[in-house]
Amino acid sequence: MEVRDLHRRYGDYEAVRGVSFTVARGELFALLGTNGAGKTTTLEVLEGYGPPSSGTVRVFGLDPYAQGPEVRRRTGVMLQEGGFFKELTVAETVDSWRGFLTAPRPTAEVLAQVGLTERAGTRVAQLSGGERRRLDLALAVLNAPDLLFLDEPTTGMDPEARRTTWRIVKELQASGTTVLLTTHYLEEAQQLADRVAIMDKGRLAAVGTVEEVLSGHGTRITFPLPKGVSEAQLPQVTGGSASVTDGVAVYTAARTAPALAALHAWAAEWSVELDGIEVRSASLEDVFLELAHDGRGTDAAHEGAGAR
Repeated sequence: MEVRDLHRRYGDYEAVRGVSFTVARGELFALLGTNGAGKTTTLEVLEGYGPPSSGTVRVFGLDPYAQGPEVRRRTGVMLQEGGFFKELTVAETVDSWRGFLTAPRPTAEVLAQVGLTERAGTRVAQLSGGERRRLDLALAVLNAPDLLFLDEPTTGMDPEARRTTWRIVKELQASGTTVLLTTHYLEEAQQLADRVAIMDKGRLAAVGTVEEVLSGHGTRITFPLPKGVSEAQLPQVTGGSASVTDGVAVYTAARTAPALAALHAWAAEWSVELDGIEVRSASLEDVFLELAHDGRGTDAAHEGAGAR
């Protein structure tokens, strides 16, 4: 996939504002963003449901809107919510879907892949939310796609089912399938993605490997604010920043050891205990929340987003 300076407008509202990125063959690319960030609109253009207002989008070197049938033969799409006939069984649902495809895989093979073999004779109405998501996935991979779009694939799944789905997705990728993933589970993106892009207000705020996106966001040091101490009395640390949220002091430090030394020296001077102090590296969720809420999506970020 190749996206260059994509804009998508609805009347006076510009949902996507100059997004550029590429996705290589066999890569798992996660597109992240809060509700309204523009990721679903970007997906719709990539899937061929609408044309760009300006800019270019190519999938397999083709225009997914103008050359939709050629693109769709090689893609699978798992939407946020599938539309099923609840009276049909799981197997009947897959069998009916096979009729829409030119070269579908056998029903039994696909159900085994997503762990629904034992539910083949169960009516869709009796499936749990997680099982319906797995049925969505079965239909998305029924044509053995070269490119798979996964829109919130594990919503409604318990932790065990979620990790089973992760395994299935990694197996698909290992077999050569390219995957474009959207998810609100940041751990999911961190576990699965080769690269991630974070959208904010229609632009790309960050793009790269997870390590590249986390780079420069330092270590998080947190502890409950000691009794009798106000936020204004907290010490500053070299190369770091401090804030207080719900009674918890949060430090972001470029260098961990000097920051801890400064905090312990301050605690000794003030005769307070730093009970419950925790030190950890910044997570994708930390960076996501920081970028999504402080408006740091810059022109420089999205102009360089196509770089590998």
